[in-house]
Amino acid sequence: MDGPIRLLENTDPATKQMLENLRKRKEKYDSAEKRHYYSIYGTLIIAFIFFSYFYLAIAKDYSYSFLAMFSATLNDIIAVSLFSLSLISYGAMNLLRQQKEKKEKEYQELRCEIVDRSKDLWKREEEWKNRHLIFEVMKQQYDINLYHEKK
Repeated sequence: MDGPIRLLENTDPATKQMLENLRKRKEKYDSAEKRHYYSIYGTLIIAFIFFSYFYLAIAKDYSYSFLAMFSATLNDIIAVSLFSLSLISYGAMNLLRQQKEKKEKEYQELRCEIVDRSKDLWKREEEWKNRHLIFEVMKQQYDINLYHEKK
């Protein structure tokens, strides 16, 4: 369990465990989001390299005929390799986007559950009055908003 969560007062161990699970899901979501953005940039760079190479090596010389351009492209191993790499990186980008959306959904569901069940998690009067301190720690340390269900 992470330090700030372990040190929370007016919180029972089960609630601390829920907050720890929320922190872990937020961490997984953030890393999935980073990987997705890196894949977007990688795909754009590879596609730019492919189109630049295609224009300089093939399109300038064979622009008089589509069939000649197509044939020259298939005969050029670098063009075929760059095109294949572009397609693979595009597929990987879409796969990483799906993973990011799945992790975001899991994180948001648990966060909303904690917001919905806050009356059950902090039952006693003293706990209920001090829950805003816990919400502040979660917001400041982990950028997790427990005040509202909306993102």
